Amino acid sequence: MVWTRTRRALALITATLTVASTAALVLAAPAAPATAAIGGLTWQDEFNEPAGTPVNQSRWRFDIGGGGWGNNERQYYTSSTSNAVHDGQGNLVITARRDNPANYQCHYGRCEYTSARLLTAATFTQAYGRFEARIKIPRGQGIWPAFWMLGNDMGSVGWPAAGEIDIMENIGREPNTLYGTVHGPGYSGGEGITGSRTIGAPLADAFHTYRVDWQPNSIIWYLDGVEYHRIDPSRLGGDRWVFDHPFFMILNVAVGGNWPGYPDGSTQFPQQMLVDYVRVSGYVPDGGNPPPSGTTRLRGAHSGRCIDIPSANPVDGAKLQIWDCNTTAAQAWTFAADGTVRAMGKCMDPAWAGTANGTEVNLVSCNGNPAQRFTLNAAGDLVNLSSNRCVDVRDVNPNNGGKLHLWDCIGASNQKWSRF
Repeated sequence: MVWTRTRRALALITATLTVASTAALVLAAPAAPATAAIGGLTWQDEFNEPAGTPVNQSRWRFDIGGGGWGNNERQYYTSSTSNAVHDGQGNLVITARRDNPANYQCHYGRCEYTSARLLTAATFTQAYGRFEARIKIPRGQGIWPAFWMLGNDMGSVGWPAAGEIDIMENIGREPNTLYGTVHGPGYSGGEGITGSRTIGAPLADAFHTYRVDWQPNSIIWYLDGVEYHRIDPSRLGGDRWVFDHPFFMILNVAVGGNWPGYPDGSTQFPQQMLVDYVRVSGYVPDGGNPPPSGTTRLRGAHSGRCIDIPSANPVDGAKLQIWDCNTTAAQAWTFAADGTVRAMGKCMDPAWAGTANGTEVNLVSCNGNPAQRFTLNAAGDLVNLSSNRCVDVRDVNPNNGGKLHLWDCIGASNQKWSRF
């Protein structure tokens, strides 16, 4: 939750379908993109306490103060039940009030407003999974509600190196628009990577569900279950991906700031954000399959042949192929902890870090490029995480020597792989 948000534009590139070299020689519409494998609940707060009950401090703690919070905000955050309390109807209520208590000093002088900012830094952190809340946001010029996350290493590396994931932000002057953003080194503040969705009515008119599904090398945003934004390391323009460690959650209502502007004569107080629930689910690595131990062969469902290094020669740029399954090192693949798939000391790699349909899948020295990360999901798709495309046998070729490339995941048998 940082200021300005004059956002770095992300172009949504629409692929033009041509005569497909995949999927049984029939032109098929791409299936839904690969999504995170989500497990059971790991944390939740349903806010079902009696009216007047304070925040449960085994789940949430408070940030306190009026220092502007890096954005020239106008509120003083308190831990008072006048600013955060259960309403007895299944909601947490965060209230922003016009207030001028003598003992609350803000960065600009005596504070004009109070509000609350709750966080789980001391009680719960998690890497990856589904983070979701059902919220009815407040409204009005200068009102800035948010549900967001920060990296748990904030205290040692600071912001933005720790990373920030904004699940829900709205500014009062744009009542119908939701923003989802990430910030990290080289893409922070006004350069944050942002997506948005605008609906036909103010978000403050009703409860909505705000969610991210987060896995290694992918974060996807949803409003009421509908995806509206996604990022992966390839979208960062070479900047560092800092979303592979635990984060903590924050709920707050800010008043004023560089991005939303400041309350004016049209802004009514108090303003309340009602939170019906916050729920976190775990991430199941590798589509729910146990990670392989040691080496494994990767056999194609269409051909019955295995992914192979030609002539067992691990030269950089070797074009991976299918071949009769055997026990040579050329077919002994290892799924490494960093997301790479390795054989003969080198990594499976999309040529030149390409993400487009038709990008060759080669063998290259392991170099730490996020483009070399793959996952084999429960459906048998070997997905390149940077492109969100599947490893596919070119021209649906079932014969020895059939070459591999990336293609939209369409569920075809020449994109299906199993370990053995």
